[in-house]
Amino acid sequence: MEQKPISKAVIVRLPRYYRHLGELMEEGVERISSNDLSIRMKVTASQIRQDLNNFGGFGQQGYGYNVKYLYSEIAKILGVDRQHNLIIIGAGNLGQAIANYANFERRGFLIKGMFDINPRLIGRVVRGAEIMGVENLEKFIVDHEVQIAALTIPKTKAPEIADRLVAAGIKAIWNFAHTDLVVPDDVVVENVHLSESLMRLSYRVCSMQDEQERAEREHKEQEGSDRASAKGKGERR
Repeated sequence: MEQKPISKAVIVRLPRYYRHLGELMEEGVERISSNDLSIRMKVTASQIRQDLNNFGGFGQQGYGYNVKYLYSEIAKILGVDRQHNLIIIGAGNLGQAIANYANFERRGFLIKGMFDINPRLIGRVVRGAEIMGVENLEKFIVDHEVQIAALTIPKTKAPEIADRLVAAGIKAIWNFAHTDLVVPDDVVVENVHLSESLMRLSYRVCSMQDEQERAEREHKEQEGSDRASAKGKGERR
């Protein structure tokens, strides 16, 4: 039977399920209902059931979800139950911050090396990952069976480096450069535009502030109207 395509919205929510289930395991919770999980995640229980039904359901009527089993099954779906070898192109502040984030290793993402063109950075080691020159990029990818590359370089350099990565066999690019990459269909790109995320946050904050100001204006206008109405009634008396 042909598997139906999974929507992007469901895929976006899967890491949240995985994170919350991991926290439940740390708290010693063995099973949880969709209602309790919905309260924790601020997603409706019906949405949770609908999302998980895309992959077979996993729950039992009257029992709920086995936390450890669901956690392991979502890990398989996300592919974090296996090891992914990763390199970082660009060893500046952002690249080093990613390399220093230990949680990636717990998720199966092993940073095998870092690359940069700055001679002052080459030779340094960040949490066990050596910073190398880009002239050895292709050989390193092949020798270390690297599948994923993180790009934390200026957008002007990103297309050229992406082409080299694809030619060397990279199948997934985690793109922090402020540009959209053109790659073959069999290469996956996950764009992380930090400024766009910040602008979305700005929009939400400003929308909330505008709504509060509008409500306050309407409240004051209503108070003024009520006082004028009361005054008019008093004068008629």
